[in-house]
Amino acid sequence: MQEEHITTKTLKDGRTYSVRKDRNRYFYPLEWLTFIKQIKDKKAAIFETMINTGARIDEALHIRPKDFDFERKTLVLYVTKVKAAKKEKVGKRRTFKISTDYANYMKKYIAKNKIQPEDRIFNISTQSVWQMLRRGLKRAKIEDWYNFGTHNIRKTHAMYIKAWGIPAEEICLRLGHDFNTFLRHYGSATIFDQNDIRDIEKILGDLYHNERRY
Repeated sequence: MQEEHITTKTLKDGRTYSVRKDRNRYFYPLEWLTFIKQIKDKKAAIFETMINTGARIDEALHIRPKDFDFERKTLVLYVTKVKAAKKEKVGKRRTFKISTDYANYMKKYIAKNKIQPEDRIFNISTQSVWQMLRRGLKRAKIEDWYNFGTHNIRKTHAMYIKAWGIPAEEICLRLGHDFNTFLRHYGSATIFDQNDIRDIEKILGDLYHNERRY
């Protein structure tokens, strides 16, 4: 029986696929903190990477140790989305800052797992990440767990730094979006209170510490 929160669409060739009714859902900070506690330590790194960088799942899965500059606290995404509408043949690489906490976390993770500089850090499939996400959401007792996909973590990242007062153009450059796309898909009104702001700092650490305007 089809669940009420899922709609079904049919392609021209007759195949069907499911669509979430609310694709714009993001994690409130306390929800994220509750969720991430449900993920085993050795599996949490992919989720920590997505929330700390705003990377798409395919972008995150291509990250290698050599893509980090731990001294400058930056990360380069070399494999990014190819935007056919803009006649791109290769995605544009993105370089942006990361927090001290996340940099230290990944440095230890790479060393502990003896990952070579040229190797991908995450040896896991997109489907496996999606399944871990769903199980974690259910264990965290997030009622509308069905509204979350991996892309909602990307939206959450954008909402958190937006709540700090970071300019939209900086968020667009970080996410690899133009301004209109940002407004259409990531530009929700901010409704976080001071408790939320404190929890965001627990999640994102000192990212944009000197540029915050809240």
